[in-house]
Amino acid sequence: MFLRLLLIFVLICVAWRWALGQWPWEALRIKPSKSQQIFRARKLLEIEEGADRKVIKAAHRRLIAEVHPDKGGSNAQVHEADAARDLLLAELPKDDAEKNVDQ
Repeated sequence: MFLRLLLIFVLICVAWRWALGQWPWEALRIKPSKSQQIFRARKLLEIEEGADRKVIKAAHRRLIAEVHPDKGGSNAQVHEADAARDLLLAELPKDDAEKNVDQ
């Protein structure tokens, strides 16, 4: 009886993965809100709330120098730092002068 239930559970999980592209427990994972993501990004880059574009980019360069794989870090840490920088830069208001500089 137990093996039959286990087999049914495994088949349901595989079918779920095949149909939806993710495991059932991945769908149940709670994703952080936008404000939580921004808070974590600021914490990772060690910057204050009102930081401007230059401060964010300087903090990112400093962090990349610490976590780069050539310095003993990992690719995952570099990707996390890049994602934090991109998120914080995307949250800043862009005026026309900054749009031209970034392009």
